[in-house]
Amino acid sequence: MLLELNIENFAIIDKVSISFTKGLNIITGETGTGKSIIVDAIALVLGSRADKDYIRSGAEKAVIEAIFCLEQISILKNTFEQYGIPLEEDNLILISREVHVNGRSISRINGRAVTLSMLTEVTNKIINIQSQHENQSLLSKERQLELIDLLGKDVIDEVRKKVRLEYRNLSLLKNKLNRLYQNEMERQREIDLLKFQIEEIDEADLKPNEEENIVNEYNMLSNSEEISNTMINVLQELISDSYGSKGIVDRLTNLFMMLDKLEKYDKNIKSYAEIIEGVTYQIQDVARDIRKYESNIDYDHEKLIVLEKKLDLINRLKRKYGTTVEEILSYRDSINDRLQTILNLDEEIKKLKTEIIEMEKVLNDYCKQLTSERQKICKDLEKQIIKEFEELNMGETIFKANINKLDYFTDNGVDEIEFYISTNPGQPLKSLSKIASGGEMSRILLAFKSILAEIDSIPSLIFDEIDTGISGRTAQIVGEKILKISKTHQIICITHLPQIAAMADTHFLITKNISENNTSTSIKKINMEERVEEISRLIGGVSLTTTTKQHAKEMISLSQKIKK
Repeated sequence: MLLELNIENFAIIDKVSISFTKGLNIITGETGTGKSIIVDAIALVLGSRADKDYIRSGAEKAVIEAIFCLEQISILKNTFEQYGIPLEEDNLILISREVHVNGRSISRINGRAVTLSMLTEVTNKIINIQSQHENQSLLSKERQLELIDLLGKDVIDEVRKKVRLEYRNLSLLKNKLNRLYQNEMERQREIDLLKFQIEEIDEADLKPNEEENIVNEYNMLSNSEEISNTMINVLQELISDSYGSKGIVDRLTNLFMMLDKLEKYDKNIKSYAEIIEGVTYQIQDVARDIRKYESNIDYDHEKLIVLEKKLDLINRLKRKYGTTVEEILSYRDSINDRLQTILNLDEEIKKLKTEIIEMEKVLNDYCKQLTSERQKICKDLEKQIIKEFEELNMGETIFKANINKLDYFTDNGVDEIEFYISTNPGQPLKSLSKIASGGEMSRILLAFKSILAEIDSIPSLIFDEIDTGISGRTAQIVGEKILKISKTHQIICITHLPQIAAMADTHFLITKNISENNTSTSIKKINMEERVEEISRLIGGVSLTTTTKQHAKEMISLSQKIKK
């Protein structure tokens, strides 16, 4: 619940501190004293839009602090962990909001600076302001659907989880299908590009390790003359006998014969002769191979041109598709796979359509379950609302909660819920948004709050102008309803009706003080004697008579009996 509210330099408030209690907290005061300012301050600290015009004239900033204590901190534990907000001892939550004259706004929870979205995510779970705005929100079909689902508790939640999961999966599939349709032009461009690249690589007729062989052959042809001349020179050195100089083979043969003659003197010399003889044979073999190689050298200019073009083609492809022939061929295989995938897109589209149809069947079954549960809840709600209306002096009112089926899926199913009402006998049912007056809307909202009181997890509620357009016996009934809700929720209620004020567990009085051209608002908790005077003022206006005071005492006494 809200333990304490501190307001400084806000509108006409200089500095006030309010300590709220459990149960029903009533705030009263004359018109213009600043009752609505208290609600504005609470709304600001809860995350409403900041405006520098809120800052008291002459001040640099406005500061609002709210201290909450939660019996069930578990409703915020995950949120606090997600945003790194520390948990304080005794489950206390300190929320502060500063608004500076330069328009800057700073929000903190337990000392941790937070964004407005983080702030509202937290505060929406611990306190709720029921005002004319809330009355208007009840008129929306979305809010009416939320109320029905809230009444459904765990049964609705279980089915709705299934609906939302299937709806999410269905949306993903449909988005995927739409992207396939929308990218048709892009797909065609990619097909053309891939086909061109594949044809370009295929026309090159590349083979693994081909580049090395081509390079070798190209080098040989382009240097064939030098190779041939060199080979001839080598042969001459090995076997020729010209200009009186014998070749290497002849000289080695002579060396062998010289050593062979010495063998008869020393057998060890034979090994040297054999080595030279072996070398001679090897050189003779090499000479034969060289002669054969040289005789096959044939300079082919046309083939050289062909090889040169092939190397240029390979280098061009390497600049585009890979650093080696192997990488080029690998790239070709990969883009061919991609091409086949794109060309088979029609099959993928067909498959997606089949999956969507099957998923829609499953989702439709879950939606039917959800609709069935909501129909039960609507019937129960109609009975409960009529009972509440009878107690709120609206006994002639007829209420219906209609479910209309949408022709499309949403994450809430296919249901659209709209409340219909007839407040006068003989009048046809009309949409709640078209018939209810301000006073009727206040009572309708209160009827819903009475029904939701047992299951609503928000611990604190603020009623601002909940008593608009009502008086007399109806005001008494409304007060009793608010009192009933205060048994399970902390209620902070701003009112101008004595019937409601008399129900207070704690009563606060707002006053406005004017001194030396300075206006300020103050608020204090009032005792029993002061309560009698304030309720007497609410009954009789400016004049406080013995009769009005006696009436006020009777109201307070009656409220005590109702509480018991």
